[in-house]
Amino acid sequence: MKCAPTSLLLAAGLLWMAGAHAQLYKSVGPDGRVTYSDTPPNSAQIERTLPNRTRPADALPAALAEAHARHPVTLYTTDNCQPCSDGRALLQRRGIPFAEKTVHSNEDLAVLRKVGGDQQLPLLTVGNQRQQGFEADSWNATLGAAGYPETSQLPKSYQNPPAIAAAPPRAAPAAQTAAQPAAEPGSAPGGATPPPPPAGNAPPGFQF
Repeated sequence: MKCAPTSLLLAAGLLWMAGAHAQLYKSVGPDGRVTYSDTPPNSAQIERTLPNRTRPADALPAALAEAHARHPVTLYTTDNCQPCSDGRALLQRRGIPFAEKTVHSNEDLAVLRKVGGDQQLPLLTVGNQRQQGFEADSWNATLGAAGYPETSQLPKSYQNPPAIAAAPPRAAPAAQTAAQPAAEPGSAPGGATPPPPPAGNAPPGFQF
């Protein structure tokens, strides 16, 4: 008995659809050859891929992404602080993805104390670990214990987010803002003489 042409086309279409939705596996052999298969290979290095999806150019390598997810790194800094600059340079040189928070106001200082720091900067947090002040050997040891690679594995296109204040300013309510009249330049509300600006960029008492 011969199959009708429509039956053959339907069967072929079902087979094609099954193949299109199959899970693909990418594996790298000892010789560096890359192979794709719809069955998991017997290898420790398996990268699962999804159909019609590509990996972003700035995606972190697996080992670095795991360390970053389990032990995120945050650097607390302030202006005119050479140890802060040295600490930032170490993280960038080693290829550590990190968030930077600046301490300039009393509100920032309150946040710094809440996370376990005092008035000494920089402060490095790696997961629940704290490093007060900059000491290259201690910082490298803490990063290594958290699983971060010793040399940079960051993609060339990766960029850390810009630094933000440790305590971002609160937005004033819209109704209150609209009710306040515009102040003359250089004047304070009520006609009082505004207080002089604080000296320096950070609250008094900071240690570097």
